Order: sequence, then structure tokens, then C-alpha cells
Amino acid sequence: MANSQYLKLQDELDAQAKHGLEVLPKEVVEAFVHSTQELRESGTAKGLAVGAMAPDFTLGNQIGNNITLSEKTAKGHVILTFYRGGWCPFCNLELRAYQRIIDNIHEAGAQLLAISPQTPDHSLSVHEKNELSFHVLSDLHNQVAKMYQLKFKLREDLHDFHRSLGAALDEHNGDDSWELPVPATYIIDKQGVIRFASVDPDYTKRTEPKEILNILQSL
Repeated sequence: MANSQYLKLQDELDAQAKHGLEVLPKEVVEAFVHSTQELRESGTAKGLAVGAMAPDFTLGNQIGNNITLSEKTAKGHVILTFYRGGWCPFCNLELRAYQRIIDNIHEAGAQLLAISPQTPDHSLSVHEKNELSFHVLSDLHNQVAKMYQLKFKLREDLHDFHRSLGAALDEHNGDDSWELPVPATYIIDKQGVIRFASVDPDYTKRTEPKEILNILQSL
């Protein structure tokens, strides 16, 4: 078996998507696909672009300690990844893929911060379940996601589908807004400038962590 460090994340994501097609009702799959297409075509939540200044923020991590972006970038590059929540299997695969190369990220002089709108208790669950060794931050009410132009509101007709899958956002996020960030990954340099940006409304597609690492090493 291949070394797990060199597994392609997208292969794992594609397998998860295939599994979803096999086990989820057709109307659920079609609703999610249509929602993704609608979000892409709307042009909303496009995210900040390369060259923009990364908005500074302070958020609590999985054990309640405050983490400030500018304090982290003062020490080196920061990988900032926005994920939907621990209820999302695609997000968990991405977080575990980053964990596999976290030592390489540190060797490149960088740190990784993962952000979701989940409450601290749910962030702690994500941290423990995936055996992560990096900060998992709680962006309550998607305040930071809004600053990074990633926030969007989930269509109301999808709420019941989410509930049926154990992904009721009002329970996970501690509010009734049913808002999420578009999955996105940034590399931010010591001056606070965004040097790489990947934003995709299709939550089944993510940038390969190995690609992020290669970019880091070239900066």
C-alpha cells in the first residue's frame, strides 16, 4: 500500500462523492448539485484574491485559547483553510490530509489554521476525531468568513436534508442563520498579504495539500 502521506486528497474526495451517489436519495443529491451550481453562478462568496491584505482576526481554538492571525504571520507564512464543519466528510478528509504533512509544513516555516463556524465543542470534536495537531478555530456567526468574502446562506429547501444527515447547522453552529463559508484555502505571508488563494463552491473539490506545500517552499 502506498505511503499514506502521498495519497491524493482528490482521489479520496472522489471516492466519498461516489459513495454519496450510491447511498443518498436521488433528490438529495440533485438538490445539493443544483445548490452548488446556483452558488457558483450567483457570483457571491467569491473570496479575497491574491494580492489582497488578509483581514486580521482573533478566534478561539478547540480548547478556548485565543489565536490572532497577525501574531502567527509575524513568525512565518500561514495556511488558512476554511471548512464547513465536522459533519462534512469532505472537510474531514481535507483536514486529515493536512495532518499527514503537518511536519513538512512546519519545516517550511509555516503554520496551519483551520476555521469553521462551529461552536468550540464541535471544533474540539473535529480536532479529537481527526487526531489533529494544528489549531481548529471557531468562527461564530461566520464573522471572519464574511471578512474574507466567503459567507453564504444555505437554501431553505436544504435544511431538512441536512437535518436528515445529522448536519443541522443550527445545532452545530449555535445560531439559526444556516450560513456557511465556501471552502477556501489561503497562503498568507509575513506582511499579511495573500500569496495564494483557492476558493471553490463545489465542496467535493479541494486544493491538494501537497500543492500548497510546494507553493510554500517556493515562496
